[in-house]
Amino acid sequence: MRHQKNRYQLSRSASHRKSLLMNLSKEVIEHERIETTEAKAKAVKPELEKLITLAKRGDLHSRRLALSALGQDKFTVYKLFEEVAPRYSERPGGYTRILKLGPRRSDSTEMVLLELV
Repeated sequence: MRHQKNRYQLSRSASHRKSLLMNLSKEVIEHERIETTEAKAKAVKPELEKLITLAKRGDLHSRRLALSALGQDKFTVYKLFEEVAPRYSERPGGYTRILKLGPRRSDSTEMVLLELV
């Protein structure tokens, strides 16, 4: 049964959604700040928090799990483990921030800035 299995579906198939979340996670790790829609930001935030928590552990198993979640992108995983995770070694959680920017001009979709704290 699917009790309490609600996640952001974003009007996409499962494979498209997985790819989207993977790419958004990579972009946030690489640029440390991206502008996206509010729904996408809220969907990718828990994934990103889990990746940073994995990186704080720092062992080989967590590195392989991160590689799997980020599509075998070694450069992004290296940056996550060597640059991003040490910044949050004392922080128990809440590594990302969502700042509202207002509606997009073309279709009035709410835009936000998703950044690492």
